[in-house]
Amino acid sequence: MMEHGKPVVVVNASVNSQQYQRRRDFPADSKKYCYTLNTKERRRYLVRATFLYGSPAAEGTYPKFQLYLDATKWGTITISESSRIYVKEMIIRAPSNSIDVCLCCATTEVPFISTLELRPLNLSMYATDYEDNFYLKVTARVDFGALSKEPIRYPDDPYDRIWDSDLVKRPNFLVDVAAGTERINTTKYIDTNTREYPPVKVMQTAVVGTKGMLSYRLNLDDFPAKARAFAYFAEIEDLGINETRKFKMEQPYVPDYSNAVVNIAENANGSYTLYEPSYMNISLDFILSFSFVKTRDSTRGPLLSAMEICRYVQIATKTDEQDVSTLNAFRSMSLGSDWTDEDGDPCIPTQWEWVTCSTTSPPRITKLTLSGKNLMGEIPRELQHMEGLTELWLDGNSLTGPIPDLSNLVNLRIIHLENNKLTGPIPSYLGGLPSLLELDVQNNSLTGEIPSSLSTGKVTFKYEGNPNVRPESKHSTRYKLILGSSIGGLVIIILLFAASIFFLCHFRTKVSHQKSDTKGESMRSSTKPSTTYSIARGGSLMDEGVAYYIPLSDIEEATENFSKKIGKGSFGPVYYGRLRDGKEVAVKTMADSSSHGTKQFATEVALLSRIHHRNLVPLIGYYEDDHQRMLVYEYMHNGTLRDHITESTEKKHLDWLARLYIAEDAAKGLEYLHTGCNPSIIHRDVKTSNILLDVNMRAKVSDFGLSRQAEEDLTHVSSVARGTVGYLDPE
Repeated sequence: MMEHGKPVVVVNASVNSQQYQRRRDFPADSKKYCYTLNTKERRRYLVRATFLYGSPAAEGTYPKFQLYLDATKWGTITISESSRIYVKEMIIRAPSNSIDVCLCCATTEVPFISTLELRPLNLSMYATDYEDNFYLKVTARVDFGALSKEPIRYPDDPYDRIWDSDLVKRPNFLVDVAAGTERINTTKYIDTNTREYPPVKVMQTAVVGTKGMLSYRLNLDDFPAKARAFAYFAEIEDLGINETRKFKMEQPYVPDYSNAVVNIAENANGSYTLYEPSYMNISLDFILSFSFVKTRDSTRGPLLSAMEICRYVQIATKTDEQDVSTLNAFRSMSLGSDWTDEDGDPCIPTQWEWVTCSTTSPPRITKLTLSGKNLMGEIPRELQHMEGLTELWLDGNSLTGPIPDLSNLVNLRIIHLENNKLTGPIPSYLGGLPSLLELDVQNNSLTGEIPSSLSTGKVTFKYEGNPNVRPESKHSTRYKLILGSSIGGLVIIILLFAASIFFLCHFRTKVSHQKSDTKGESMRSSTKPSTTYSIARGGSLMDEGVAYYIPLSDIEEATENFSKKIGKGSFGPVYYGRLRDGKEVAVKTMADSSSHGTKQFATEVALLSRIHHRNLVPLIGYYEDDHQRMLVYEYMHNGTLRDHITESTEKKHLDWLARLYIAEDAAKGLEYLHTGCNPSIIHRDVKTSNILLDVNMRAKVSDFGLSRQAEEDLTHVSSVARGTVGYLDPE
């Protein structure tokens, strides 16, 4: 039920249909107004919106506004005739269990709508190779040879498609008709039981080019563009024994299509049977001129029953799912408040009044403004997943409980929690947030000592009105100083001891190599550096304790049984997952079950367990058994550098400064591998698809676990090729 807007009686309506006697008008403000339609995920639907203004133009102006389907722009509704019904149709494969149809952004008058329809389609209808990323926007659907100007739809078409009559006269619609074009029809049944199921009534009429040609011209709104085009033919004339109907498409010229000869009866395996060739991906101009010409050996001219042209519309990315989940949690804390009634996507096409969004893909929430919004209850723990957040305003509510873990929100600059009923200590991690400039927790019921990290002057910190909050005592400070000094001294002793052991082992190894060098060339040639790994010795990486072991059941739960494949690396397929604590991960599965693959896995874990750098993709954990092995990495939200510089669609634009930062980050990661590791690691497969970008567009190098380890004296380096076929590092 739509609660926004108001119903308006249509004045001087040119049609008698009940659904066009009223329309619903919405305010011409900065908000969007959305209808939510329930769908079945991955089912195809026809979505139709119609607009009949009906009223005389006020001061010569008619409405003009935007129409969106979820975050995807459907079109601009520009009314120029008050008595005309404007129709917008989109064929979609539902991305979830509901879709939002939104009106907004009026430039003249107010947004309005007359009807909104959702029609489920047969499973075979309008399937394309691109439906994961594109909708089909219906531009033209024409019934040729129609018996009247009235369109054909339900019940003649069980899917209620609207087939416009070719008798309707509109500017630049089906003009430049070839001489000799005649209209024919039949009452015989036409077999239309194929993919698109055009109605029998449409296929019982046609136009024929009695002088050897059929030609038309029409304008296509929102073109030039890529399109899916359908042509519908049925032989509805009884041809003689020696008669044939063969023709080709002369315009527009499309390689592979224009050379094909259409023989309807032969292609359809008989007369009075549908033949429906389609063009999966064709480039069409704003002005479409098309023609069919009979072949030299044909006795009859070309025939056409109907056609459809649909424009590909790229599906826009909606706001990050975790951010939306958190916003919904906040909305549930103030039921009945007007501010919770906003519909559609929080960021696109217009932002909800209480959020600010980034321009990234997908959009992330950067500012949450919920001051004085009558929030009741504890601050949602989901807040820790809003990694793009820079400002948090929750002051002036009735929030209770402790301040939750926000340590993951490294971009936070401003936090306002004053004038609530919060309890518990002030978390020490707040002073460690790298970007934090302002923290206000006044007038709550917090307790305990103020963390020393908040007393440095870096953060503007206000805590008055919390009687049980006190500055850190000198005794506590002295105790921490003593404890810190003790721990520091212990660490230094351990490091010195470890260094002594290392140099002793290094000295013994060098002496051993020197002795072996005296045994002759044959011995030298047979000696190779030993690469040990536990599996080859019958042991297990679990026994070595080199990384956090994650049970298979936890990985299956996180990845929803490996249902979301996000890529394939040198190691094997990569799947998206979310651990129980909410952390997003990428799970790499071992594609190679050979002993060489086992060695690669052991090498990967051993290397990654001891390598930690801000510009290298971190390893979270691993799994191994006798049959499969997996590595669990931190998930990089913005994909690979390659996605952004070679596939511009739906990716964040990289200006030169951003590219410079990414290059610098990657160089730092490689520099650490070369000089910060002992022994050094040479990547061997540096390429844009192995440079990943986190939520803040900072670069991290990946796939270095299968790289080569350089010898300490750099005199013996394996020449075995690794990495991407056809590529080898210049090093």
